Amino acid sequence: QVQLVESGGGLVQAGGSLRLSCEFSLSSSSIKVIGWYHQAPGKEREYVASITSSGATSYAETVKGRFIISRDNAKNTVYLQMNSLKPEDTARYYCHVDATLYPYSYWGQGTQVTVSS
Repeated sequence: QVQLVESGGGLVQAGGSLRLSCEFSLSSSSIKVIGWYHQAPGKEREYVASITSSGATSYAETVKGRFIISRDNAKNTVYLQMNSLKPEDTARYYCHVDATLYPYSYWGQGTQVTVSS
């Protein structure tokens, strides 16, 4: 069974940093894109960043220049380095995989990030 396990969330002051990890159980060859999304209470889940199988990255405008997504295929892990955190970054962060393997879309359980002002 495919699993995505996020970790690294926590409570941090504004201006601080956190690094989220998403460990996945699919083979790298089955993955097209891995992304991070976040969802604040009462809001829709929103795109944060993604990285393709070839290593191309993309970011939401709200995090561009502050967050960095990276991937370690040897560890089957994707990271989201979050710097200069703001209170509005507070949300539950989810890892998502677009895969070639049915059902083609996988979500993790999420990890909570809380940024205090």
